[in-house]
Amino acid sequence: QRRGVKPNVISFNAAIDACAKGGQWEKALSLLDEMQQNDLVPVVISCSAAIAACEKAGKWQEALNLLRVMRERGVTPNVISFNSAISACAKGSQWAKALELLDEMRTQKIDPDVISFSSAISACERGGQWEKALEVLIIMRRCGVEPNVISFNAAISACAKDGQWAKALDLLDEMQCNKLEPNVISFSAAINACAKGGEWEKALLIIDDMQARGVDPNVISFNSAIAACSKGGQSKTALELLRKMRGHGLKPNVISFSATMHACAADREWGKIFEILEEMRREQVHPNVVTFNVALRACAKEAQPEKALELLDEMRQKDLPLNSISLSAAVEACEKGKAWKSVLCLVDEMETLGLPASFSCSAAAISASEHEGQWEQTIHLLDEMQRQGLEPNLALFNAGLRACRVGQQVTKALQIRDVMRKRNFTPDFNTSMS
Repeated sequence: QRRGVKPNVISFNAAIDACAKGGQWEKALSLLDEMQQNDLVPVVISCSAAIAACEKAGKWQEALNLLRVMRERGVTPNVISFNSAISACAKGSQWAKALELLDEMRTQKIDPDVISFSSAISACERGGQWEKALEVLIIMRRCGVEPNVISFNAAISACAKDGQWAKALDLLDEMQCNKLEPNVISFSAAINACAKGGEWEKALLIIDDMQARGVDPNVISFNSAIAACSKGGQSKTALELLRKMRGHGLKPNVISFSATMHACAADREWGKIFEILEEMRREQVHPNVVTFNVALRACAKEAQPEKALELLDEMRQKDLPLNSISLSAAVEACEKGKAWKSVLCLVDEMETLGLPASFSCSAAAISASEHEGQWEQTIHLLDEMQRQGLEPNLALFNAGLRACRVGQQVTKALQIRDVMRKRNFTPDFNTSMS
């Protein structure tokens, strides 16, 4: 244009196509507008390329809008236009919109191809609609379009998301009946389905089947199998899978380690959790919040307050957010280890962070304040517990009455006893003298 050469439709189409490949959707739309300013009528190729640019950037609303504009301007969308729009909807988890477009194609006598159907199945998978995904697979065959590996993979993944392991395995068998070779994605999705469905033995069989067929499991395959073992409380098998990963030349990641730790927790192998955490550090795999929370839970079960506090400090140093699970587990560890001051500090931290205290945390704090001789804090915590809608038990009310006796708070003691009577609690002998 700087040289005075006026671009034509072909030039614009090439430029829009380049934008599509580069994911420059805004530039693609700008070029489409520029065509009209140059009195050039965008053709189906121009519009389809612009829709593809929107699809690549995950801009499903813009893609659908372009499809609408095409119709308004008398440009009939083709298979490519629809496929890009359906794929954009898939990326945006807009399964209903994707299925509407599929119906519209058939209404307009445009035959959907394997890409159309596969993209629609993918949209259903992303939207958590496994039954719809299987329906599309059935319609696909009725239309005389044979599903390919991508179609099946999307359908298996849809089943996996809902733990529909039996359906996922049926699809895996169906692929082989259709002379299609399942790939690592197919097998990994099926393993994930078994993991979600708690079928750890079947997950292991798939790992074996993969290897027998010459398909090497990847990190995702192993992680899903370890997750399956976690649900089944199979810590030894999870640890064995971690070893096998390395045997395949794969480096376990934070998900691998966290899933193995969960398996150990389910099997009450608390000591193993600390060993895995040390292993992560040696291999320079950075623990995440989930990893730390499992380790903190182990501290709680093993009554290791010092270790729990060290882990919390490490989380803070790594700028990892402390959540209710982290702090509640640390409170439990400190309570069991009789680290009363730490219990109170942690409960204060929960309050500062705006995290709701559970019944067990509130009870631990009341117990800690009583052990520390902080009668005012005991009464405050009992009031706070009720304010948050938690129901104190007899032991906690009695702790409140003992605090009132120490602080000579007669009026407050009478209030507590009144609440106890309404809940049919009887003060014990030591507190009834408050």
